[in-house]
Amino acid sequence: MVQASTVNSAISQGIILVYDITDEKSFENIQNWMKSIKENASAGVERLLLGNKCDMEAKRKVQKEQADKLAREHGIRFFETSAKSSMNVDEAFSSLARDILLKSGGRRSGNSSKSSSTDLKTCDRKNTNKCSLG
Repeated sequence: MVQASTVNSAISQGIILVYDITDEKSFENIQNWMKSIKENASAGVERLLLGNKCDMEAKRKVQKEQADKLAREHGIRFFETSAKSSMNVDEAFSSLARDILLKSGGRRSGNSSKSSSTDLKTCDRKNTNKCSLG
């Protein structure tokens, strides 16, 4: 996890907050990180909440509904992922990248004529082995 002091960087356009679905304490810490981001990050920075280890359902301590509620309260996207099996990892990063591009008008230096939908066509593919998507 990034330290709160590094969140204030002028180049930060997106922040991913990750908790472990098998560890309640990691989820509780998300509220502290949200507060830190609000206090230190640039206004309008894109945020994404990830519940990792969704492949470990039997050891789940944080219910999807809890995280979904938190994400809605903060107006951010939520995905459950598995770094081990790669479930939803590409989709989560693509979603964040798409949101950043849309917020910036879909423009990049030297490439202002390309739209964000062209840059992120692979985001539209369907993945049948997703854990869950909020």
